[in-house]
Order: sequence, then C-alpha cells, then structure tokens
Amino acid sequence: MTEPLPTTAHVRLSRATFDPSRFEEVDAMNTRTSAYLVPAIQRLPGLIHFYAGVSPEGSAVHVSVWDTVEHARQLDHLKEMVVDARGEAEAVGVTFTPIVNYPVAWTI
Repeated sequence: MTEPLPTTAHVRLSRATFDPSRFEEVDAMNTRTSAYLVPAIQRLPGLIHFYAGVSPEGSAVHVSVWDTVEHARQLDHLKEMVVDARGEAEAVGVTFTPIVNYPVAWTI
C-alpha cells in the first residue's frame, strides 16, 4: 500500500545526458556529490522522496516528490545543487535539460 500524498504534492524531474563512454566518470561524480547533496536536501522542508540514477546508456535523472510546488522549487536555489553539483557534472560532460515540476495526478 502506498502512503497518502498531500493533494498539493509535486514531482520534480531533472534530466541530463552525457556521452556513454564517460559513464564511469559520471557515476563516480554522482556518488561523490551525494555526500554533500543528501544532507543539504534533507534539511529542506517538504521533501517526501528523492531518487537519483545514472544509466550506462548516457542519461541521468533526479526524481523527487515534494508536498508543494514551492517546496520543490527550493532546489532551484540550493547552492549545493545549482553551483557545486552542477559544476562537477558539467566538468564530466553532463548536459542538463530544463527541470519540470509536475502536480501529482494519481498514484498506485
């Protein structure tokens, strides 16, 4: 059974691509940046879930669930995310697509 979400819940989707030949570098960067991203994100109000993944096929994703869109947008200004981790990601060839916040319509 899934936990009930607030009616104002939003999913924040951040996607990126990279040359698959750089998978090991990108995967190592993802692990390294988690050391400072996890505590910084955990301090933010409204976080329900957060998932990060890197595919050997050349893509990466951060998917998070927040109680409101305002809380989801906190990541747009979190220094550890937009300056530190973004800089490390771009240094290993990661290219980001625009971030989208989606209101949750239904769950299973």
